[in-house]
Parts: sequence; structure tokens; C-alpha cells
Amino acid sequence: MSEKDAAAGLVEFVRACPSMFHTAAEICRRLDAAGFTRLREADAWEMVPGGSYYVVRNNSSVVALKVGDELGAPSRRASHHFQMAAAHGDSPTYKVKAVPVLEGPEGYLRLDVEAYGGMLDHTWLDRPLGLAGRVLVRDGARVESRLVDIADDACLIPSLAIHLDRTSGLSPELNRAVDLCPLFSAGELPAGAFDEMVAEAAGCEPADVLARDLFLVAHEEPRVWGRAGEFVSAGHLDDLQCAYVALEAFLAADNPGDVSVYACFDNEEVGSGTKQGALSTLLADTLSRTSAALGRTPEEHLRALASSMLVSCDNAHAVHPAHPEKYDAANRCRLNGGLVIKEAANQRYCTDAFSRAALIAVLDRAGVPYQTFANRSDVPGGSTLGNLSNTQVSVHAVDVGLPQLAMHSVFETAGARDTALGIAALEAFYEADLLIDGADGVEIR
Repeated sequence: MSEKDAAAGLVEFVRACPSMFHTAAEICRRLDAAGFTRLREADAWEMVPGGSYYVVRNNSSVVALKVGDELGAPSRRASHHFQMAAAHGDSPTYKVKAVPVLEGPEGYLRLDVEAYGGMLDHTWLDRPLGLAGRVLVRDGARVESRLVDIADDACLIPSLAIHLDRTSGLSPELNRAVDLCPLFSAGELPAGAFDEMVAEAAGCEPADVLARDLFLVAHEEPRVWGRAGEFVSAGHLDDLQCAYVALEAFLAADNPGDVSVYACFDNEEVGSGTKQGALSTLLADTLSRTSAALGRTPEEHLRALASSMLVSCDNAHAVHPAHPEKYDAANRCRLNGGLVIKEAANQRYCTDAFSRAALIAVLDRAGVPYQTFANRSDVPGGSTLGNLSNTQVSVHAVDVGLPQLAMHSVFETAGARDTALGIAALEAFYEADLLIDGADGVEIR
């Protein structure tokens, strides 16, 4: 895929994914178009070599698998193994509470919201906002989930004028219970107007909306920009860029001797500790049931895990042009420099010497560039889904990402070339047949 096509594809993907529920639906749509078979957790699974499958949990997390058509052939290995890449589909935003409307003062209606994840609050001010997510609707004797994307400019979070608080003009200190409640009406709408809007979007009557998971969405269009076309900016680049890159690589790659796995988890931004997060049993359940459906014993499944590897994909911090001092002097990354391998001594990233070496060997063989990132030694870093998922599925794992600026802003910026470079890197990983020998070595075929 060309760099231009990859960047345009990312823009299209982000546009289709205003919430984690839409992200899962878009991934499923693409898997369906590629001929994958959906497996439901409540059903018995049947799988065969050469088959392609996926499973969904909570309509917000997806795990997809491609079973090699030469799986277990004598020319490759006696058992099977998994080569996996995982990203997350959620991003920091604000969630509407169960009782959604705050009334007053002076006839105003505001939305009662709370933070989902750790966003840069001030970036959400003074811009038109919509809402997206899912609505649970009563339809006769059935309650069903429906996707909702209210793309109209429904609300806005207004700043306080600098004349009224001159201390906050340059660096506002925002109280999330006071300053970040979106304005919905100045007096023209009744309190029930929000529920009517949601019901209209869900195609039902207001009384039939039983529950909802709705989140604020900014309307600025994703785009490639710059005099030289060097940049791509959009909401949700953390982590939709990696979710897209890993999916494209997974669909394009062919490895007849393994089970290739793609996972996109929900709830990474709030700790992953949900039934559909990276700390859940979703990946472990899917892998064990895959082994069983392919006729492997529990013993053979554990042997397969011992020979498997995970690439955890979550974006990295590119050097900021105004604050290079915030970054490690040697282990830093730049826009358009390619995939970033992340490492931390405290193991908040799952990379170690073995997994780093294995991935570097794959990338060197494919001629794909890569970079290195570590936090400054006096700055605590964040964590991601790799080390969390590894508590449920213990395999060799490496944390990677694509470099970006303004992480957790409402509108983030990355390099236009990096999407194509990321796809090339992960496609090389999926296509390399890794023969892992404990932690002693790995042969790459």
C-alpha cells in the first residue's frame, strides 16, 4: 500500500469510528467483506485449517483469527502457535450520565457528563460536539442494542471569558463537574429534548430507550495536511491509528503455518479491567477455544502459547518541537520515522530483550525502519494493554506504537508516512514464521 493510500485509508477509518462501538462494527464490516466467519461465544465453534474467523464481546471488542492452511504440517512444526497483534478502540472523551440534563441557571440546559479516560480537557472547549455510542431499546418483548451517531452540532462547552477570570486565560484550571458540562440549550428546548433526540437517532420512542452508552464526539474532520503533506490529524488517533494499521497488516499477510490473531480491545483508557478489556478472559478464551476447535488437547494448547508472540500496539510520544527537553536524550522518536519499539524498566511496557530482538530481526529482514522510545528516567510513564493482557495470556510480547503529538487531545497529530510504515512492519511480523525456543532463541522463516 502506498503512503498516500495508507494515510487516506486511516482518515476513512477514523471517520467511521466515532465511538468504540462504531470501531468494533467497522472492524466487523471489514472482516465480513474479507470473507471471515463470525463465531458467537454462546455457540459451539467449528474451525478448520485455512479458515478465517472472528468473535465479538460487548459489541466493543473484537478478536479475529486466520488459521494457516498448512498448520501442523511436518515441514513446519508438530503443533501450532499464535502470532498476535493487539490495539484498542476506545479514546478519552466524556460520557453522558444516566440522568443526562442539568437545568439552569437562567433557562440553560447542560449535559451532565463525566470523564472517560485522561483527556486534555481544555482542547474540548468552544467547538461543536455531537454524540455517539449505543442505545438499548425495547422492541416488543426484546431489548436490543442500536448504534447511534448524532452527527449534528448538538452541544458545546463554552469557555469563561478572560475578563471574568484573568488568572485562567493562559492556563485554565478546569473543574470537570463545573466547567466541562456541554451547553445544550439557552432556553428554547424543554428538559426532555435530549431524550427525544436520542430516541429519534435510535429509531424509537423516548419511552423505549432503556439505557445508553453515549460519548461526546468532536466534529473536526480528519485530514492529511501540510505544505509537503507530512501530517495527518484527527480525533482518536490514539489508538485508532494502530487499530487500523494492525487490521490492514493482518488482512494482507499470509502465514500458512500459524494462527494469526488480531485483537482490538475496549476500555484501555480506563484500565482495561472490564469483561471486554485486555485484562479480561476474552483473548484467553478465544485462543483456548480455537485450539480445541482445531482438535488440540489442553496440553498442546499450552505448548502453543509457549511458542507464541504478541505485538501490543499503542501510539508513542513523538518529540514535541517546543519541548524536546521532556524526552529521553537517546531513546526518542520522531514523526515519519516508522514503528516505535517502547520499553520501560518498570515493565509498564511488556518489551524485554528477547521480544525486542525477535521483532528487530523480523523488521531488519524485511527492510522496514523502526525507532526506539523510553521515558526520561525522572518521568513516570503510562502503561498500555500489552502487560495487562499478558496476565491472562502469558506469551513473549513487545510494545510498539506510531509516533504522535498531542496525545489525548480532542484533535491529535501524527506523521502521514507512518501509517504505511506501520502496516509494512506488522505485515512483516505476521508473515514471518517464528519458531520460538523458550527464551533461548527464535528462528525466523
